[in-house]
Amino acid sequence: MARLFTPLLILLLVLAGGHGAPAKDKGGLTHAGTGVVKKIVDGDTLIFDDGREVRLVGIQAPKLPLGRAGFAEWPLAREAKAALSALTLGRELTLSHGGRRSDRHGRLLAHLHDRSGRWIQGELIALGMARVYSFADNRSLVEEMLGLEKAARTAGRGIWAHPFYDVIHQRDSLRYLNTFQLIEGRVLSVAVVRRRAYLNFGKDWRTDFTISIAPKNMRLFRKAGVDVKRYEGRRVRVRGWLRSFNGPLVEATHPEQIEVLEE
Repeated sequence: MARLFTPLLILLLVLAGGHGAPAKDKGGLTHAGTGVVKKIVDGDTLIFDDGREVRLVGIQAPKLPLGRAGFAEWPLAREAKAALSALTLGRELTLSHGGRRSDRHGRLLAHLHDRSGRWIQGELIALGMARVYSFADNRSLVEEMLGLEKAARTAGRGIWAHPFYDVIHQRDSLRYLNTFQLIEGRVLSVAVVRRRAYLNFGKDWRTDFTISIAPKNMRLFRKAGVDVKRYEGRRVRVRGWLRSFNGPLVEATHPEQIEVLEE
């Protein structure tokens, strides 16, 4: 059963400093000015008083329909919006970039800190109001966010107390096509064909769950010192959008998408 998060409880958690999200020193990030938050769009998007719209990079909060026809509101979406509001509305925030600076919608992609140095992304993850959602061109602070997510998930905070956000087993992945999921399983074999890697979780690559890594992204794995062959036999967790291509598949674009759960 989902844990009840009232607006008052969210505010009290925020004022108490949440659940240990550290204040970040912005190391490795590029400062990009400040702004005062005028409006909260949803749990990971806000608008400054000068009209700039900011997507909090590196996280995914539960989604609201926001006018999209036929889009079903995700569980705890309103609670996530309330948490971001309690953290930021009416406050001056510092923007910092750690990769790509804007998305195709014209929104700024930024890490946000308040005047005390509190890291907004880290706080939302620690509260269980968002999960890690990273990209190959925006990987700054992902390891720190994964650590905070693990603690929130272990404690069953926020979204991690709701079955909608359960980590799924690879054998069930076919049921979740066209959704973003965290999937766990053991890599049975690794094949590299024409410079593309395939992490196979079953004996039949035509029907079983697979992680695919394109040649251009293999370079990121090598640069990070990751030999994809070492995934063979390991139990891993991968996060990404499930699509159908010879069975359920996740395209991994960067190493942080794949967590090794045992050595």
